[in-house]
Amino acid sequence: MPSPIPASGDAIPSTLARPGAVPFWSAVVLTGVGTGVAAAALTRVLEMVQRLMWSGSGADLLDAARQAGAWRHMLVLLGAGIVTGAGQIILRRLSSGNGIDTTAAIWFHAGRLPAWRTLGSALLSVVIVGMGTALGREGAPKQAGAVMANFFSDKARLSDEQRRLLVACGSGAGMAAAYGVPLGGALFALEVMRGVLALRYVLPALFASVVATAVSWLVLPDAPTYLIPAYASSASSVVWALVAGPIAGVVSVGYVRAVTWADRNKPDGWRRLAAPVLVLGLLGAVSIPFPQVLGNGKDISQLAFTNQAAPSLLLILFALRPMATVLCVRSGAPGGLFTPSLTVGALLGAVLGHVWSWFWPGVPPGLFALLGAAAVLAATTQGPISTVVLMLELTGRDRSFIVPLLLAVGTATLVARTIEPRSIYDARLTDDEVEARRKLRELPPR
Repeated sequence: MPSPIPASGDAIPSTLARPGAVPFWSAVVLTGVGTGVAAAALTRVLEMVQRLMWSGSGADLLDAARQAGAWRHMLVLLGAGIVTGAGQIILRRLSSGNGIDTTAAIWFHAGRLPAWRTLGSALLSVVIVGMGTALGREGAPKQAGAVMANFFSDKARLSDEQRRLLVACGSGAGMAAAYGVPLGGALFALEVMRGVLALRYVLPALFASVVATAVSWLVLPDAPTYLIPAYASSASSVVWALVAGPIAGVVSVGYVRAVTWADRNKPDGWRRLAAPVLVLGLLGAVSIPFPQVLGNGKDISQLAFTNQAAPSLLLILFALRPMATVLCVRSGAPGGLFTPSLTVGALLGAVLGHVWSWFWPGVPPGLFALLGAAAVLAATTQGPISTVVLMLELTGRDRSFIVPLLLAVGTATLVARTIEPRSIYDARLTDDEVEARRKLRELPPR
């Protein structure tokens, strides 16, 4: 196994007066610019594919899928399977060696990634997500951000430790630009991708995310991803958070382990072409009665947050959505897991909220969906601080429901960490690598 990262961050210039500060900070800003441009371009590609395939406006896949005939569901998803299989085979033949996951690259390869294969995977990801694959769209801009960071690290001749941080910052900047969440993207880069919340790392992450978001806003709308009512805390929601948080933690462990199994058992040989066609064809068939299984899950989460989905539908989708995502990963389809995980939590929270309302009525089910989304997202990413900020930025809301939000996130993450050390971004790490990273995280600061 490659040498793990050092515990010390002394190579990071914390001020402009430190040696090597100019090339490092220049690389940070340029990474933000490049990531913002890439995120905007990839988002436009996704929207173009979605309009072409589903004859919709490009903004709401669910509405377009509802209006589409059964034949379109089958043809589009079978086409997505063919594109996935062919794309994976082409990427493997065009790039020497194996692909490296971003998390593994940061921790065990000094942040280095195969540039063309990573960018090809990002482009393939947005194409098939636009066609309806049940994965997230943020995976592509995260990969693009990591490639940008590698490129500017080479140009600036940064040290391995500086490169590791910059690749994490680039990944977080991709998240920030894709969803318009600069602070949440910065914290995601540090807490989830880099695994260290240290003062010397904060400014690079902030600058990269802010620059990337500002650049993307020149093309993409500056608006919350989810529009929700003004929910408020109450005794019922606080107690519910304490009860539901541990449940969300256990569900998250099962989800993470299912994703890990799926990633470790991706098809090889001729199955790389057959498996995506079979799985995505099945997804197309299921999407005829349940179009909510298509895409990253944003649309059904929005409905759950605003009390516009029937309890029976929420229960059915709570079974179908995670199954669809896991099978898509198992088939070899590339894509993100952030929004699909959030959607699983929204469905869980909504279902538990409806049950809770039988005993303690008065709280809108949408608030329970929101708290459940945060709880599962925090537990599956093992990033509670970044999750809280991300949820506030994604909804554009203030601290009105912060108490139950913190309780749900904290209890879910604690339970999940106690049972399972992996996050959804650790699926490609071996057990030895997960253990090595855990020990590095627990080392005292130097």
